[in-house]
Amino acid sequence: MKLDTPARAAVHHPHAHDSALKHATGGARYIDDMAEPRGCLHTALVTSRWAHARITGVDASKALELPGVHAVVTAADIPGENDIGAIVPGEPLLADGVVEYVGHPVAAVAARDLETARRAAALVAVEAEPLTPVLDLREAMAREHYVLPPSEFLRGKPGPALAAAPHRIRGEVMVGGQDHFYLETQAALALPQEDRDMLVHSGTQHPTEVQHLVARLLGVDMNAVTVEVRRMGGGFGGKESQATIIAGIAAVLARVTGRPVKCRLDRDTDMMVTGKRHDFLLRWDVGVDDDGRVQAVEMTLAARCGWSVDLSPGVVSRALSHADNAYFYPHVKLTGLFCKTNTQSNTAFRGFGGPQGMMAAEAMMDQIARTLSLDPLEVRRRNFYGPEGRNLTPYHQPVEHFRLPAMLEELLASSDYAARRKAVDAFNAKRGVLRKGLAVSPVKFGVSFNKPEMNQAGALLHVYTDGSVSLNHGGTEMGQGLFTKVAQVVAAVFGLDLDRIKPTATTTGKVPNTSPTAASSGTDLNGMAAKIAAETIRDRMADVAAEHLGAEKSAVVFERNMVRAGNKSIPFGELAELCHVARVSLSSTGFYRTPKIHFDRTTNRGRPFFYFAHGLAVSEVAIDTLTGEWKPLRTDILHDVGASLNPAVDKGQIEGGFVQGLGWLTMEELVWDKDGVLKTHAPSTYKIPTARDVPRDLRVELLADAPNEEATVFRSKAVGEPPFMLAISVWLALRDAVASCAAPGHVPKLDAPATPERILMSVQAAKETASA
Repeated sequence: MKLDTPARAAVHHPHAHDSALKHATGGARYIDDMAEPRGCLHTALVTSRWAHARITGVDASKALELPGVHAVVTAADIPGENDIGAIVPGEPLLADGVVEYVGHPVAAVAARDLETARRAAALVAVEAEPLTPVLDLREAMAREHYVLPPSEFLRGKPGPALAAAPHRIRGEVMVGGQDHFYLETQAALALPQEDRDMLVHSGTQHPTEVQHLVARLLGVDMNAVTVEVRRMGGGFGGKESQATIIAGIAAVLARVTGRPVKCRLDRDTDMMVTGKRHDFLLRWDVGVDDDGRVQAVEMTLAARCGWSVDLSPGVVSRALSHADNAYFYPHVKLTGLFCKTNTQSNTAFRGFGGPQGMMAAEAMMDQIARTLSLDPLEVRRRNFYGPEGRNLTPYHQPVEHFRLPAMLEELLASSDYAARRKAVDAFNAKRGVLRKGLAVSPVKFGVSFNKPEMNQAGALLHVYTDGSVSLNHGGTEMGQGLFTKVAQVVAAVFGLDLDRIKPTATTTGKVPNTSPTAASSGTDLNGMAAKIAAETIRDRMADVAAEHLGAEKSAVVFERNMVRAGNKSIPFGELAELCHVARVSLSSTGFYRTPKIHFDRTTNRGRPFFYFAHGLAVSEVAIDTLTGEWKPLRTDILHDVGASLNPAVDKGQIEGGFVQGLGWLTMEELVWDKDGVLKTHAPSTYKIPTARDVPRDLRVELLADAPNEEATVFRSKAVGEPPFMLAISVWLALRDAVASCAAPGHVPKLDAPATPERILMSVQAAKETASA
């Protein structure tokens, strides 16, 4: 049977996002667009005004007297267990006895409308005895104030190798956090069902986790809770574990009142209540030879976890596993610290610790080059992973199919890097007010969840007798195009036009025990599961086709909406009808588990990643040395997506990821005051990139003729997270521009985000070295 035909119009070609028109016209339905069921109640939260305090009393009597208020719940009213800890138990849905940050939910109100709920929430009196908070990452690190014990990656003997190195360089950089700022804020709609069941429409990247934790909160089995997600208006990791807060509150109130309950947060409340990207203090002690080649390195990566564990084990583990980025460290010790502060519980965010780890590697490489007066590009090239003997990561996984050396030469040529480097140096030699910077940064990003058991997926496929196909899988659509890509895979298997495949809402009632749509694995996992399901049905249909067409099964071909063998053919829909008449099942599940991976979390050794995605960026910037203002002038990107399933979607992800990374490193600043109040909790105080912040000249190319391993979905590669880290090239270019103001050998201090204020201070410090 010829099942793999040369013509696969459905894959490796650009196709529009399945909801693109609806996004543009407002036709896409999100939770807040759903018709509210009769008697639906609305929710407002009562949150802590203290960063750390012991609750001494909650008085809801005035709130309950307000007409239209149906319930006020606290921790004592939760029917089951008050715990939504995603990895480690001990994270209450509603504060029980102690509040741990300003914004910590203490109670929730259900009322006839949102305005009444908000008025009632303001009437709930919470009394507490203030406790001393820990608000600063450095203070938490100094006090060893952790949510978990430190974690360590070790290979070789870094201590003696450091002592023997010709040059020993120490440095640090502070990298700030980042709010997800999804366009759709957190939302959920809980509808009580018969037999104490609960249906929850949740804006979540992890329906199974919401199902599991809502069941825990309600004190019921998981089979009594169904979670459904059609789409989210952005997620970026912020709707993985944090969505449970909103869904859990809606479900508890629905159980208490017996009415449908909607919980949706306004922007200010969303930013005050939910977690962010972990900010990190990154420190290194590196030994190098005269040519800047690393001999040994010891790094400490200290993460601000906030008040609870949440997903910090995975975030810190991925930061440690990307602190090498593209570089071989002969002897290495990496230590991750889980610092506890009385601030929002930080959580998953695009890259999941990888960006912070790569920042350590890139800042260190830049420091090595500038300290030794070497070319930063050449230092990076000299430290790249290489053949056997220079290909083992700090977690003992060999680096295979390393594409960056060849990609670097291709990008340097296409971006005219050498001539532009000379032009930038000549421009800066004039010592004017404006200075330019130019930098290259690579990305080697491991694809798979660090936790092996999460690398699995399921799908459910139905072929109907008219030849149309219903597709369901465990992945969630948040604008990234996952539904489109998985539909393309199914269309390719059946040889159908893409419009014959109907992706349906993700629901725990159809595909159970799914992993989150995260770690850039959405298409890899769910695409393969759907492919397996489709191939199962296709194999059954081929038996019927062979008999009907009077041919051997091996001669049956599915393509262009037809099924043929030799000179005979039949429309796919007619074959589906024949299969039904012949009582052949046209429904199948598909299950996929990522091969090869394994990881021992006690020793931090193994193969946590199935493969690596690669990328490179060259960025050029200009800064004003009198004000610190800056502009991105040009960025050239060459990115490795294997054999792209959908070049249009992939390029969109690369562009979007790069711009979001640029925001993280240059403008998105989170500021807490001395009392632990987040002051940047709205668009008026928290700046995200706009169209004017995108480089005037942005060139994105996909690496050509570079298929992935055969065991991947049509030999494609993940694309969601790796491009985010390409923005490190912008931060390095800013540092390059500042360095032009300094004496040789000076390493500019420029923490991230590199706001105009920080750039100006860094310029002033650089100028002092030049005049000394």
